Amino acid sequence: MTSIGDRAFEHCSNLTEITIPERVTSIGNNAFNGCESLTKIIIPKGVTSIGDGAFFDCSNLTEITIPEGVTSIGVGAFGSCYNLREITIPEGVTIIGDDAFNGCKSLKEIIIPEGVTSIGDRAFGGCYNLREITIPEGVTIIGDDAFNGCKSLKEITIPEGVTSIGNCAFSGCENLKSIKLERVEKLLEEKKADEKIKQEVR
Repeated sequence: MTSIGDRAFEHCSNLTEITIPERVTSIGNNAFNGCESLTKIIIPKGVTSIGDGAFFDCSNLTEITIPEGVTSIGVGAFGSCYNLREITIPEGVTIIGDDAFNGCKSLKEIIIPEGVTSIGDRAFGGCYNLREITIPEGVTIIGDDAFNGCKSLKEITIPEGVTSIGNCAFSGCENLKSIKLERVEKLLEEKKADEKIKQEVR
């Protein structure tokens, strides 16, 4: 067996633990969707693809480690995992899909690896206990509602490479006190430098 098919264990509501064989390389769409009793899962190193909704609504899953080979986290892959407190995203991931961690209300901190270029729509929406997040330099797109409702978030730095911040990206972040826009700050610094040169020329 090298893959777990779409909806393979969907709504197996009494399943508490599963070990996926080492030779598996892909986990299909909605493979474990609605496995509400699942508390632990070990994803082997050979897995490169985690499908849309793969662990959606696994409401008792508390932690998960995504292996290094994974390059993208599918749409809603861990959405509504209400008790998920800890997750490790590997360096190889470049895309965090729409709704990837939407509604993970127990998640307090997450480190997005340097290789990520896109944070999808509602990717962390409703993670209202999320206190700290680091957006790496490589990110260019922050999707619509990406952090909507993250009401425990107090500060955030938008790196220079970001070219697009979606609608309502930080809406409802009622305790957000500091936003650092590195691109804007650089432009202001360049403008000040230009003005200083002009004054010296005069």
